[in-house]
Amino acid sequence: MSEDQVMGGECCLLTTGELVPGDVIATGVDSWHVVMRTAPASEARTRLVLRPVHGGPDQERLVARRARQVVRTVRVDPLELPKPDGPGPGRRRVVVTGLGALTPLGPDVAGLWQGLLSGRSAVGAVTGEEFDGLPVRLAAVAAVDPAQLLPRTVARRMNRSAQLAVVAAREAWQDAGLDLEGTRASGLLPTRTGVSMGTIIGGAPVLVEAQRRLAERGPRAVSPFTAPMTVPSSCAAQISMDLDIRGEASTLVSACASGTEAIGHAIDRIRAGHVDLMVTGGAEAVIVPAILASFAAMRAVSTRNDEPASASRPFDKNRDGFVLGEGAGVLVLEAEEHARARGAHIYCEAAGWGLSADAFHMVAPEPSGRGIEAALRAALADADATAADVVHVNAHATATVEGDRAEARALGRVLGAHAPDVPVTANKGALGHLQGGAGGVEAIATVLALRDGLVPPTAGCDDVEDGIALDVVRRSPRSLPLDGDIALSDSFGFGGHNAVLAFRALG
Repeated sequence: MSEDQVMGGECCLLTTGELVPGDVIATGVDSWHVVMRTAPASEARTRLVLRPVHGGPDQERLVARRARQVVRTVRVDPLELPKPDGPGPGRRRVVVTGLGALTPLGPDVAGLWQGLLSGRSAVGAVTGEEFDGLPVRLAAVAAVDPAQLLPRTVARRMNRSAQLAVVAAREAWQDAGLDLEGTRASGLLPTRTGVSMGTIIGGAPVLVEAQRRLAERGPRAVSPFTAPMTVPSSCAAQISMDLDIRGEASTLVSACASGTEAIGHAIDRIRAGHVDLMVTGGAEAVIVPAILASFAAMRAVSTRNDEPASASRPFDKNRDGFVLGEGAGVLVLEAEEHARARGAHIYCEAAGWGLSADAFHMVAPEPSGRGIEAALRAALADADATAADVVHVNAHATATVEGDRAEARALGRVLGAHAPDVPVTANKGALGHLQGGAGGVEAIATVLALRDGLVPPTAGCDDVEDGIALDVVRRSPRSLPLDGDIALSDSFGFGGHNAVLAFRALG
């Protein structure tokens, strides 16, 4: 036993008693596990991290010694402390509470959603002498320069991908009812909050610019910010610094599946009890001549330079490759009990996700779609759902010939007899391919489809290719089916990376 001071239900240390992680404090109203103590007992003020014994978010207390009241504390062996539930029955339910995006269709989520519902394409011609002579001169550029939405001193220390990520994260953070001053101002515990972001190339364009300056003007012209702006992890790092998030700042790099895999990672971290809230998604900004030229050399991108608005054509029989785009999509995910305890608005449940690897080719998809099928089935199993529960699929569908076919084959096998009744859309017809940002943005579109009961049309798809036996939504939005509650969001990438998210509508 030890003595502790209680004031208004808050606990702090006395020199007569030492609290350590593993103690349980009873205040007369609530009981708390001591998770962390960050000041020695000799100091006048100390910071405690307290976890409710009966569930709920951690609380942080910075308290001073006042009039004392003696209460009992019980030492609990760390091995006997409640442990987070792993996969299976009883694990923590994860919900979506915030959305943020900066895309070619608009500077925010509202602009993205209105653009998708209208079926408008944001693909246009890229201009500038650096693009002259390229076989491909079209792309989908972000609707607003993210650098204009951030303080100049902040923006100049970030690559464009990180700028997009921070702008989208701020929107998602506010949409979740949180304060832009950061975790503490929002009533959150910084160490119980995390970031998980996906990107592919990250700050590679910064390195290209540094090489140009070095060649033209010498080493003194190279920015001192070049090295930190080049690393792919800068998106996650910049978000964590901007919002004072200290639990973790993870980066997933899995080609075009990166953003989706980052969201899946966030789901797992919350479920397992490592954090209560995650800021997660993806970002990319690589519309530069070297990248365009490299994709053109692979013959992976559309060459419809004279008709850019109709260049990206998912599932269409006349498709000829993807269109490069840029943007960011960020979601706030939380443990359901944490969200409800703070009165947050909940969009839907992040019910599950699935991963697989083709183990086939560095660029080409496995033709039968067996790896894609495995990821789809894994996502449904993780969400404790079946094909009969699926009401919508947001397809990866980049408008490459073999990629679209492989995905269609996999979806046909997984959905089976239900395939004709499941409306499918592909956002890349309107947005282009946002690379590492695609998974986050398309996850947002999937969440909004559940919220509004509407599936956006697939821009650019005028005539579905024969043999693609899917109900591809075209020309105008479609209402969701009445039966079922699961929407899937697919992402697949070079090297055979396959990731699928499953969202469940609120019942």
